[in-house]
Amino acid sequence: MKQKMVRDVMTRGVVTVSWDVPAIEVAKTMAEYNVSAVAVVYPDGSVAGVISEMDILEAYERMQLEHAVAEDIMTPHIESLKPTTTLEEAARHMVKRRVHRLLVLSERMGCGTRPVGVISASDIIKEIAKSLGETT
Repeated sequence: MKQKMVRDVMTRGVVTVSWDVPAIEVAKTMAEYNVSAVAVVYPDGSVAGVISEMDILEAYERMQLEHAVAEDIMTPHIESLKPTTTLEEAARHMVKRRVHRLLVLSERMGCGTRPVGVISASDIIKEIAKSLGETT
């Protein structure tokens, strides 16, 4: 388990939205794909930020959802890892940052990185349970 990498257990196929899409469309996309967050990307595919359910609710509360675009409501700080990060390192990062999921970004390509997956605390817990089951 300690040597297993994020790429081995991450969920592939990150739901993304363009930086300039209306915020109401972001909410519709999240509902359609049943996800709690989406990555916001620039035209070159590099990640600009993340929009979570809480970002949508905050924009709704401020009455900005109808007039904003993704870039206006996104969180620009991205908690992310490389696909080659070990699960042990990923777990440590989640605990330190107090987050439940991390975006997995490709190795740097040209001027940016691209989202390739998501790793959640529950993904890591499943692997811990598997590894403990194998030793008993």
